[in-house]
Amino acid sequence: MSSSSEVHWQRFSVAYDYPIAFTREIFSPDNPLLADAISRKEPRKTHRCLIYVDAGIAATWPDLTTRINAYFAAHASRMTLLAAPITVPGGEAIKADLETVNGVLEDIRHYGVDRHAYVIVIGGGAVLDALGLAAAMGHRGVRLIRLPTTVLSQNDSGVGVKNAVNFRGCKNFIGTFAPPWAVLNDFDFLCTLSRRDRLAGIAEAIKVALIRDGAFFDWLEANADSLAEFDPRTEEIMIRRSAELHMQQIARGGDPFEQGSSRPLDYGHWSAHKLEALTHHGISHGEAVAIGIALDARYSVLKGLLPAGAEWRVVWLLKRLGLPVFHAQLLEIGDDGQPAILAGLREFQEHLGGELTITLLAGLGRGHDVHRIDDTMMTAAIDWLREEANRHAAA
Repeated sequence: MSSSSEVHWQRFSVAYDYPIAFTREIFSPDNPLLADAISRKEPRKTHRCLIYVDAGIAATWPDLTTRINAYFAAHASRMTLLAAPITVPGGEAIKADLETVNGVLEDIRHYGVDRHAYVIVIGGGAVLDALGLAAAMGHRGVRLIRLPTTVLSQNDSGVGVKNAVNFRGCKNFIGTFAPPWAVLNDFDFLCTLSRRDRLAGIAEAIKVALIRDGAFFDWLEANADSLAEFDPRTEEIMIRRSAELHMQQIARGGDPFEQGSSRPLDYGHWSAHKLEALTHHGISHGEAVAIGIALDARYSVLKGLLPAGAEWRVVWLLKRLGLPVFHAQLLEIGDDGQPAILAGLREFQEHLGGELTITLLAGLGRGHDVHRIDDTMMTAAIDWLREEANRHAAA
């Protein structure tokens, strides 16, 4: 007796669209950007909003709550606050576990935030990550508006479709893909950042220039002094172009939710993520990315992909901006007798799944995927960075 199977294929696609805007004085009552974003699909409705503020921003902008209240009062016909703005911890600590995520979920339940209400998050990349996860989980997804407040979140992470927190030391282990309702970047928030944090965000602009836009890399080189001095116009151009390149990759790269194994926007990140863990977040994400960029640029040369000497341009630019190109933790030896940083390759592959795929450089502005990393050659690249750091220190 034979049996037969009947298979039906379900296919559908969902179009996503959301504005990514750049402005100043976003909470000035005569700036309609936020109100327009909230009411863009339902202009006659009074929309309910719950706002969260990164503790770092709350500390450096003590009148922010007053500004928010005045803004909502000026646009009361279109939007209302469900509660006073809620302050949450800033920095990587917010991603250490699910405590803050659980708290936000409780707020969503308590204040009756539904799929047509808004969670508005004002903060850096880690805060956007953690609270974005909570917004994606509540009711299987409530509307999220991001107001990124750091260079890195405005030019990179804030414009994307990912959110996550860490789990037992594993970077971004718990997370989802969930496009936001809107991303509204206010350049004014950058002026209260520390010099270290403000510079660190430029690493992501260098990264995307190296894999996608050689002309932009040339521009970064030519404008390094102005960027290091935080010239407003130069900084704005850098952020806008970096965000634009990230947007293009997400929308046109063919894999916005990372179902495949290639992840070009994570050039330099396999080591960066591991280095963050090895230093117990003693260096920031942007600083770790800077080191990862330098490391993979040198490896690309050793591998014969990138012309010799091109890595010096990368290192020079990073140094000119005050970004690190080496950390002593790169030399830590793991239990297997190999540099502990190399375990980041296995963890990177495990996070993506499938075949190991690492983006290297075939030119300044042209990424190239490889599926194998030579440990000996990568160790040589680490040694080169160490020697370069020693030369710089002795100079």
